[in-house]
Amino acid sequence: MPNNPDSKIPGLSLSATAARNLATATVTVPQMAEITPRWLHRLLPWVDVDGGVYRVNRIAKAAAGKPANEFGETKVDLVTVDGGEPKLPTTFVNYEEDPREYHLSTIQTVLRTHTRVTDLYSNQIDQLREQIRLTVEAVKEREEWELINHAAFGLLHEVAPSQRIHTRKGAPSPDDLDELLTLVWKRPAFFLAHPRAIAAFGRECTRRGVPPPTVQLFGSPFLTWRGLPLIPSNKLELNAKTGATSILLLRVGEAEQGVVGLQKTGVTGEVEPGLSVRYMGTNENSIASHLITRYFSTSVLTTDAIARLDNVLVDQYHEYQWK
Repeated sequence: MPNNPDSKIPGLSLSATAARNLATATVTVPQMAEITPRWLHRLLPWVDVDGGVYRVNRIAKAAAGKPANEFGETKVDLVTVDGGEPKLPTTFVNYEEDPREYHLSTIQTVLRTHTRVTDLYSNQIDQLREQIRLTVEAVKEREEWELINHAAFGLLHEVAPSQRIHTRKGAPSPDDLDELLTLVWKRPAFFLAHPRAIAAFGRECTRRGVPPPTVQLFGSPFLTWRGLPLIPSNKLELNAKTGATSILLLRVGEAEQGVVGLQKTGVTGEVEPGLSVRYMGTNENSIASHLITRYFSTSVLTTDAIARLDNVLVDQYHEYQWK
């Protein structure tokens, strides 16, 4: 262990010098530029998963030569009766024998702090509390990225090929968003897009003379189209070379057969649903460790609950002639 109390200890997230400066020079809590509003987490309905596995039972696909609906599912035999006593059909709803299972994913890290730091430099700012707060914020930022981009359950990868379309001319136009609405027309909830994609859409609306109205959600204004808010998230990746990204349209909720978030509540050390902070002890070097864990996933309950607009270009601008 170094004799100099101001030197950084390997593996720690806070040096004594930084803690002392925070404690003596200011009463403002530490700030992190990475933190975003994370609207997606607020807008997704969250389902508590018992046993760590969430199963989605869907209607089985119709066998070859059997009647099917427009989604290829087994058709339910019905008859409309206007009079008389016709023979009624018999039917049943056939489920898939092997429902898809969603296993909760885990984000974890171990926060290490020296007891000297938390004991001596917490007169104005609780050093341990702030360390935990900032680490939890980083975990939540990672969670939102995974909800959108994870290879197994991320929203971008969960869109069926039949629910993917391309922009007509590159820049996102009202026509493109209207096409998305034809794919998710059963109670759509919101669009999800990179902030620059939303700005590009606003420019296209302005060029056409139809500036989109705004709505207040969570105390902040959002652009809307056809009454649906365009929710910004910088976790929808933007191709640095081509300037292309994607826009998603979601229906949410179990009752609506939409998109839901999955989490496990009631875990040991829970500080909020599905997120826990556990004290792991203090070692012989006076370093205290805390395990921070988030259990989560997401599920698209039916194919038509989500659609994706690809090849969205965000670098097209226009010159206006004002008379």
